[in-house]
Amino acid sequence: MSAALPWALRGVAAGLAVSKSIPVGLELYSVRDELQKDAQGTVRAVAKMGYQCVEFYAPYFDWTVAQAKDMRKLMDEIGIRCYSTHNDENFFGSEKIGHAIELNKILGTKYMVQAWSDPKPDAASWKALAEKLNAASEKLAASGLKVGYHNHDAEWKPVDGKRPIEILASNTKPNVMLQLDIGTCLEAGADPISWIKANPGRIRSIHCKDWSPDPNIGYKTLFGEGKADWKGIFQAAESVGGVEFYLIEQEGSRYSEMETAQRCLEAYHSTRGAS
Repeated sequence: MSAALPWALRGVAAGLAVSKSIPVGLELYSVRDELQKDAQGTVRAVAKMGYQCVEFYAPYFDWTVAQAKDMRKLMDEIGIRCYSTHNDENFFGSEKIGHAIELNKILGTKYMVQAWSDPKPDAASWKALAEKLNAASEKLAASGLKVGYHNHDAEWKPVDGKRPIEILASNTKPNVMLQLDIGTCLEAGADPISWIKANPGRIRSIHCKDWSPDPNIGYKTLFGEGKADWKGIFQAAESVGGVEFYLIEQEGSRYSEMETAQRCLEAYHSTRGAS
């Protein structure tokens, strides 16, 4: 052990050490077919795999208050958390935000993340979206919730000479979380590590979705089998980005949904353990 100590200290000094305490969860879109068949059974199975949190996506909005309370009861029993939900853009509008807030408070959520916005033709349109996110942030604050925004590939493709993701970052309040999707960032040719370092404290959640440049595979690659530099991403996220939790996401693979989720979690832990 004493012989290994100098190497370990060099690793810390070089900024290679990362925290092992950041919880890892599953974006439940990854197991969407199973979730649709049996929501509680799927959450129970995901917890048994070793996931520490889950992220419910848009269909959760159709739950009744009673259904949300039943899910929260289950999560409390099995020791799994829901730190964020994925939401359609109109969930933040006046007609739906009340129900969304009620469900998220029951679930114990911290962030309501806007999962998607249609690609926009100019910088002004993206700036208008930023203002909507700021407005949503104010609405949610009274309920103890925060807003987040999840990128796709369109946010990395310049309009009017600037990347939309930069427009969103510079025109939203610091408390608006920029949830980074690694796979779509890579597909667009962007560098997730540079982005994290350029936005300290804003990258409080990351979708750990890999991407393969092989057109026959793309997003169907498993965690760790694609292009992502996960060790570098983890290091940047924890030293600069302010990450609070990681979420594995898969759009499918050569395995079943549940086996895919299990294999990705094992690969995640293997990568983290080797950091």
